[in-house]
Amino acid sequence: MDLTQLQYYIKVVEEKSFTRAAEHLHISQPSLSISIKKLENHLGLSLINRKKPHIQLTKEGEILYYQAKKVINQMNSMEEEMKRLRLEGPLELSISMIETAKNWFSEVIKKIKTNSNDIHIQISELLSLSELQNALLNYEIHYAITNYYIDTKELQSIFLYEENLVALIPDDHPLQTKTFITMEDLKHPPFILCKEGYQTRNDILKAFQYASISPNIQFEIERFETAYHLVESGLGITIVPENYVNKSHHSTVHIKKMKDQELKRNVYLVKDRTRYLSPIIHKSIETICTFHKS
Repeated sequence: MDLTQLQYYIKVVEEKSFTRAAEHLHISQPSLSISIKKLENHLGLSLINRKKPHIQLTKEGEILYYQAKKVINQMNSMEEEMKRLRLEGPLELSISMIETAKNWFSEVIKKIKTNSNDIHIQISELLSLSELQNALLNYEIHYAITNYYIDTKELQSIFLYEENLVALIPDDHPLQTKTFITMEDLKHPPFILCKEGYQTRNDILKAFQYASISPNIQFEIERFETAYHLVESGLGITIVPENYVNKSHHSTVHIKKMKDQELKRNVYLVKDRTRYLSPIIHKSIETICTFHKS
C-alpha cells in the first residue's frame, strides 16, 4: 500500500464515480480500477461493493476512507511545514546579550515577533570572550550582542552603537557632591572591577593607564549587578555602562559622568560568517541593525 493508492481511493469515494475520479486524477479508468483492486488485494478486504449501480463502500471501506484522509492530511501538513522550513528555517532564535542590552532589546523583540509571532526565543548571558566564541562556533547560539570586537576567519562583528561609561558612587561618600568624577578621584577609594577576560575591564584599565593611575582594586566581579550592590552597600566605587543604570531609580547610588575623558565602549552583533542562517534569523539581524541606525 502506498500513498498514491490511498489518494486514488479517496478521490473515487469523494467523486462517487470511477469515471469522474479518473478524469480528476488524469489517468485512465482501467488504470484507476486496477490500482483500487491492488489496494484491496494488499489489505485482503473488499472496500467497494461493486454489485451496486453506484459507488457504495463496505464497512471496511468506510473505515479505510476516514483513516486514509487523516494520513493524507497529515502528509500534506508535513509537506507544507517542510516547505516553510526550507524557506524560513526553524522558528527558533538563540542569542547571547550583554546586561546593558536589556534597555532596548524588548523593543526589538516586539518587532521580531510582529514578523514571526510563533518564533521561540532563547536568551542567555555569556560574558567572557571564550564562552562567547565557543557558543558561536559550536552553534549553541545564532549570534551575540556584545562589547567584544571579534574578527576572525569564522566570526564577524557588526557595529551597533556606542555607550558611555559612568562612575557609581555610594551614598554619603565625599565624591557624591561632585558634578563630574576624574580618574584622579578614583585613585584611592576601594575600586570594583570586572574579572580578567572581560573587555570592559580592559577599557577601564586603559583609561587608568592613560591617566598614569593605579586603581585600588579590592573586588573583581563578573556582573554589573554584583558591582552595583557592592556600591550600594558602601563597599567601593565602580565604573559601568551608562545604559545599565540610565532607566532605573537609584536612591542609594549616585551616577557620575567622567570629566577627564569620555569613557566609552562599542557594542557589536557577532555572528558566524561561515554558518547558514535561516531567513528568519537574517531578518532578526536586519531588525536589530535598523533599530540602532534609526
